[in-house]
Amino acid sequence: MENISESIKYVGVNDKTIDLFEGQYVVPNGMSYNSYILFDEKITVFDTVDKRKTDEWLSKVAAALGKKVPHYLIVSHMEPDHSASLTAFLKKYPDVTVVGNEKTFTIAERFFGDVIKNKLSVKDGEELPIGKHTLKFIFAPMVHWPEVMLSYETTEKVLFSADAFGKFGALDVNEDWTSEARRYYMNIVGKYGAPVQTVLKKASALDIKTICPLHGPVLNENLEYYLGKYDIWSSYAAEDSGVMIAYASIYGNTAEAAEKLADILRGKGVKVETADLTRDDMPQAVANAFRYDKLAVACSTYDGWLFPVMEHFLNRIKSKNYQNRKVALIENGSWAPVANKVMRSIFETMKNITFTEKSVTVNSAVNEQTISELTALADELSK
Repeated sequence: MENISESIKYVGVNDKTIDLFEGQYVVPNGMSYNSYILFDEKITVFDTVDKRKTDEWLSKVAAALGKKVPHYLIVSHMEPDHSASLTAFLKKYPDVTVVGNEKTFTIAERFFGDVIKNKLSVKDGEELPIGKHTLKFIFAPMVHWPEVMLSYETTEKVLFSADAFGKFGALDVNEDWTSEARRYYMNIVGKYGAPVQTVLKKASALDIKTICPLHGPVLNENLEYYLGKYDIWSSYAAEDSGVMIAYASIYGNTAEAAEKLADILRGKGVKVETADLTRDDMPQAVANAFRYDKLAVACSTYDGWLFPVMEHFLNRIKSKNYQNRKVALIENGSWAPVANKVMRSIFETMKNITFTEKSVTVNSAVNEQTISELTALADELSK
């Protein structure tokens, strides 16, 4: 990616060597750390990059600038994957003015000490003329840090959107935006649906032609699609009609029951996703739980409680404000099954969860009675 427009140049970098983003999310196709330069009377750089790519980024910035020097550095977000190269940038361009808000500079000092010589603290809605272009700042607290702010360029109608509308994956790989943006959103931003809704309302008043996020591709076509996805995700509505089945199995019997339910549902024309929580990617399972309007959980009783990966899964979706779904419960136990009771008690702490009338108990192994009960459960879930 080179030019966004005649005035805006992309100077971000791809990281193909990272294995875990934020120390927990598997990124088989790496990550992009996006940065942009807006050329005008006062040249403006938008954000730095992760320290893993400082040298490469500074080289790209220098090549783009040539003999020119930047006047402003906009700090949209202080998370280290975007701010860790700040001190190196200031050493190379010591006269630059760093633009942020009060919370930006508080967090910056905690990370780097007193290194910012020239500061410009802006307020929500404030505008900054830089020549033919003007930047309007839109505060987005808790999307997903308290200092986050977006910048809207009023002439070319470009929204520099911080982490909003980002996705996993480097820019030199071809992968589905929706799947990796959903996994990114639900696991990183998902808890903060209400603040995202607030920002979307602010954005609805803007004429946006291009979205420049800090991760993932620049978006300049079919923006209604991306805005629509964010509206669905942040309002905790179901994206698709179907059933997500998440299971935690010790010896395979609970897995057999879960997969049998999936087969029955597919035979009824229901869209189904399954996740073996002991083996499959947990963040993907979380994303799919939010994607569908129904969730079935199947768990072995373990130490009079839940098999640990199921407890982890339920706590993960709870922490992301899981709500507005129908839930089905399946348990297994050879002498004292209690998994359904425990899982139900956890779901009851979540908002607007309804349960199927039918629940299923597997006593050790799947048998004809189990299949009959799973069929009845599938009948209810397919309505």
